[in-house]
Amino acid sequence: MSDPEPLSDEAAAAIIETLRSHGVRFVVIGGFAIQLHQVPGVGRTADLDVTPDRKRKNLEKLAAALAALDARLRGAGLPDEGMPVEWHADLLERMDLALNLITTFGPLDIALRPSGTDGYIDLVRNAEEIPLGGTVALTASLADIVRSKEAAGRPKDNLALPVLLEHLRRSPDDR
Repeated sequence: MSDPEPLSDEAAAAIIETLRSHGVRFVVIGGFAIQLHQVPGVGRTADLDVTPDRKRKNLEKLAAALAALDARLRGAGLPDEGMPVEWHADLLERMDLALNLITTFGPLDIALRPSGTDGYIDLVRNAEEIPLGGTVALTASLADIVRSKEAAGRPKDNLALPVLLEHLRRSPDDR
């Protein structure tokens, strides 16, 4: 099985702009957040990871945005085009961990409570607005990304951690 193509900045910006235009409160996390922080030596990611606010009103907005993105479940055992879902806040409220989706613009993963965090309310405190294309991505701080990757302990996270920690140790002027 070949590695998936990296998600383009344009595709990520289109997903982010769709979420923003629906008024969804969320923070960009994971590999794409690392790219936005311009950490050298870490490969491009194939998907966009976000953590949404789990308040009911926000989940209603998220459901509308997912419908607009034609978001479908993706994963092992599912068709390449994904499995259609009728999005609504009740369904999203019942989700505990994560959703892996395919959208009109590319893969989108929704992590409700990334490892080592208390979710949106925790991550938004130190989040930074980083421009991407014609939009702005509210992005988890690099320190919060490192904390989450350390807690997750997955092999791919462990490979990236030395580079992330080195980047974090450097002064902002050296980056």
